[in-house]
Amino acid sequence: MAPTSKLLQKLADGPVVVAEGYLFELERRGYVQAGAYVPEVVLEHPEKVAELHREFVRAGSDVVEAFTYYGHREKMRVIGKEHLLEPLNRNALRIATGIAAETGTIAAGNICNTNLYVGGDDAEDRFIRAIFDEQIGWAADAGVDYIVAETMAYAGEALIATKAIVDAGLTAVVTLAPHQTDRTREGWSFTDAARRIEDAGASVIGLNCHRGLWTIMPLIEEIRAAVSVPVAALPVPYRTTDEHKTFQALEDPLAAAAGNGRAFPTALDPFTVNRYEVADWGRAAVAAGVDYVGLCCGAGPHHIRALAESIGRTPEGSAMSADMTKHALFGDYEGIKAENQAHATRM
Repeated sequence: MAPTSKLLQKLADGPVVVAEGYLFELERRGYVQAGAYVPEVVLEHPEKVAELHREFVRAGSDVVEAFTYYGHREKMRVIGKEHLLEPLNRNALRIATGIAAETGTIAAGNICNTNLYVGGDDAEDRFIRAIFDEQIGWAADAGVDYIVAETMAYAGEALIATKAIVDAGLTAVVTLAPHQTDRTREGWSFTDAARRIEDAGASVIGLNCHRGLWTIMPLIEEIRAAVSVPVAALPVPYRTTDEHKTFQALEDPLAAAAGNGRAFPTALDPFTVNRYEVADWGRAAVAAGVDYVGLCCGAGPHHIRALAESIGRTPEGSAMSADMTKHALFGDYEGIKAENQAHATRM
């Protein structure tokens, strides 16, 4: 039996909106280095992390997720800063729980893929479990409501993460990350993986990252039919296609500076979806049975606002939603110059 949490109570009343995407948004703003993608910003510029938390909540996110993605021991080793591991995690958690308390939202901890798992190596699996255990321990100390285990391309690693969260007595939200094929990296179907993760004790199961709004949906529908727990969908807000199902696969001849002709990760701008596409997807996702609905890498507050509004919410940020009737050229308000309206047709 999963522990009682604010998240599960809120899910019982309807869909929950969740903003992820901190990594890409803070990289765009100049506070995270692309490539390493380690969230040192929580130590160097904590006010910027708090600001983004507030922006996402104002846009409609029900959750404040601690920015500890890639803030684990292996990534800290890669950048030569293992001594900052605990301070980084504890500071990220302090920021998130503080903003959640301030805004009346739900605080979540976060663990993610370690980039170490390949399966079949017991010693490596024990080390991965230790990586998860220390981050979960700090999150539990901070008083988070639940833990997200995200971007797991290997279902085996997701199972290690699930067990670590459940063993800590916390609610587990586990999201796998699908690549070009409709299989996990070890070759399991996503329905098989989802059932095993449910059996391991996860309270919410689904997919996040890699695939866009519409290329993620066939797998989401399969998972919805396969499990009894709430289902999560947090795609990337990029225009992926049947040929290029993931944002890593998108190609752009103008992205040569990225080094390989692929737009990922620093030349994705031309592929970004607009807020109206997000709204269309949000309605379709909830209609398909998605309970935990959000966006991952690339999402901005305007995307989250559109998503929240698409399912009937009116967040604080809706006060600034577009109203083109007031536009000086395209509007129809009293007193608008007819010459301006005529000019608008020639622009």
